[in-house]
Amino acid sequence: MEKNSRVSVEERLFSLVLALIATEIGLTKADILSTVQGYRQRYLPGGDNASLERQFERDKDDIRELGIPLEVVEQQGEPGSNHHLRYRIPKGLYELPADVTFTPDELMLLKLAATVWREGSLSAESQRAMTKLHALGIDSSDPVLGYSPSLRVREASFEPLSKAMDRGQVVAFLYLKPGEAAAHRRQVEPRAVVLHDGRWHLFGTDQDAAATRTYLLSRIVGPVVSVPGALFVEHGVGQGQEALSELEALWTANIAVVSAEPGSDAAVRLSKRRVAGERPADPDASNPHLHQPLHLHYTDLNVLADELAGYGPEVLVRSPDSLRAAVRSRLISVRDAHTDSGVSAHPQAATGADS
Repeated sequence: MEKNSRVSVEERLFSLVLALIATEIGLTKADILSTVQGYRQRYLPGGDNASLERQFERDKDDIRELGIPLEVVEQQGEPGSNHHLRYRIPKGLYELPADVTFTPDELMLLKLAATVWREGSLSAESQRAMTKLHALGIDSSDPVLGYSPSLRVREASFEPLSKAMDRGQVVAFLYLKPGEAAAHRRQVEPRAVVLHDGRWHLFGTDQDAAATRTYLLSRIVGPVVSVPGALFVEHGVGQGQEALSELEALWTANIAVVSAEPGSDAAVRLSKRRVAGERPADPDASNPHLHQPLHLHYTDLNVLADELAGYGPEVLVRSPDSLRAAVRSRLISVRDAHTDSGVSAHPQAATGADS
């Protein structure tokens, strides 16, 4: 086991993706934990690797959440045997369609860009880990050709929360809820960090409330610190799925009705997120400026209010009233911040007050 080797979450996930793309037959869990950068530093041959295996389970969820297809292959003659399951990412899914072609000049630029990207994307440790995969009979000489990473930028709290989950440590942080003037300290047993609706959420047990809570990582203020001597017992796998199921149920239940000015940036962006099955409204030829109604799912009212307020006069909020009031409050704050007296006409556009 290598000492003093710190590997970021992004580095570990990236190395895992590369390893799983590089193999045709797939890798067993033992192969992954003993060879892939980010796992092998903590792997104990023949020892207790339970925490490392839990980390791998969470990483699998992260990879799938990023839209990367992760296949599980059972060994012939051993159905249901978890010990010999193999994992792989089908490389063929990243190949270009047969009808897509490039000119010689375009190919030259693509090859140059791929070379620069590949040389800059793999650390020396990752390159050594890929070399070690040769010992498993895996051809990893060109594992990333035609593939570009899509790992999302995460908040600063992601890394310490992930480490605390791996170690079963209770954490404390300051959390600023919308509408509150000051952040409050939360002491939490972190169970899972999941990506939903484009934002990272922490799912955990709030020790003060003695109940599970979900927190937006973007609202964590300042550092995440471990509570000295405070540990918790892992409740098994599936915590991430439980969190995603709760967020999905909330997202499905919440629907906002807004209108967007035809041809505006708001119309283009919001129309892509309308409720499934809703038909886009056709603009009225006699009134080309008629605002188009859209039904939008949302998880967090304040996050949506921030977004809609950013469109200014391009959107009208029709319902719910709480969202309408939140957007109006934000527009008034912006107006007052840019005027001396704050007595100009109240903003109407995004609040549903037709002019």
